[in-house]
Amino acid sequence: MEVHAVLVNTGGFDTEELKRIENHAFKLGVKSFKCIDDIDNFYKTVVKYLIFGNILKNNTYPLSVSAERIAQAMAIANYAKSIGATAVAHGSTGAGNDQVRFDMVFNIVVPNVEIITPIRDMKLSREAEIEFLKEHGVEMNFEKAKYSINKGIWGTSVGGKETLKSREYLPEEAFPTPVTKQGSEEVSLTFEKGELVGINDKKMSSVEAILKLNELASGYGIGRDIHVGDTIIGIKGRVGFEAAASVVIIKAHHLLEKHTLTKWQLYWKDQLSSWYGNWLHEGQFLDPTMRNIEKFLEDTQTFVTGKVFVTLHPYRFQLNGIESTHDLMSAKFGSYGEMNNAWTGEDVKGFSKIFGNPVAIYHQVNDTLK
Repeated sequence: MEVHAVLVNTGGFDTEELKRIENHAFKLGVKSFKCIDDIDNFYKTVVKYLIFGNILKNNTYPLSVSAERIAQAMAIANYAKSIGATAVAHGSTGAGNDQVRFDMVFNIVVPNVEIITPIRDMKLSREAEIEFLKEHGVEMNFEKAKYSINKGIWGTSVGGKETLKSREYLPEEAFPTPVTKQGSEEVSLTFEKGELVGINDKKMSSVEAILKLNELASGYGIGRDIHVGDTIIGIKGRVGFEAAASVVIIKAHHLLEKHTLTKWQLYWKDQLSSWYGNWLHEGQFLDPTMRNIEKFLEDTQTFVTGKVFVTLHPYRFQLNGIESTHDLMSAKFGSYGEMNNAWTGEDVKGFSKIFGNPVAIYHQVNDTLK
């Protein structure tokens, strides 16, 4: 077979690294090499909705890599279609989520194309893969290969021997970004209709803002954690990650929403966002229900506009507050626990009696409070 190598860039590579990868591919004997820059598309079709939904898998993981895999699978499937490929090969093992995500998208988008998966089918360990490459004269930094690093605009996952068990944390050197900053730093984030469009009063595209915030926050070691969750294939999985920008953005966006959305908007967003994030994590991006929920999420962002003020510290950050013309915590309606301007004490007495009436009737009829 002719081998046509394709790399989908979702934010994890610089120009120099892409050139090295291209040279490496041709050295291995590929017929062609294609780099697809999918960063903007990945933001518009996936990341934007992860922000709108404040999505953190198991209240921890911002779906950094699982979300990327969907964009990558879609781009590869469409590229395979465009060159008339008869097969698509990927290097997933048989023990993780990625095999399902890739296979499912390929089966839907290019259903007549064969899927070749040697690592999975031959049950090769990481050590066996390295040994195979060495035997065939492939030169690369195999020490670095002790950890599986997946870097993108929405975060970086880190897998290694420590994450294969339940007890150990990843060592400092396993994280790609070293902690170099001390002290603290004030940052303001500007949102327009739920999208991050400015850092420290400087307007920029959302992609530029994510990259800028990551540059500011990652040096503090912010956004590091280990996620434990249920995999698509039914076993528990554990993976480390660093995602400074995504964690800060999600928390800041959520704070702005708490000021600008109503109680029931927040409630239903939580329900649908949780389901959306889980279904995306499991590779079901092409389910039409996902498009329905995206429309709902987009509609909720109409008045999510304003600034969020954040302080960055080593290994942590704090949300200081917000400014927004759509802030529902307006002093003209009263100050919680202090003074009200929109009702009287008699209004509250009547409301309290009526509001508790269904429960009062239940207890009186059933004589439950003796």
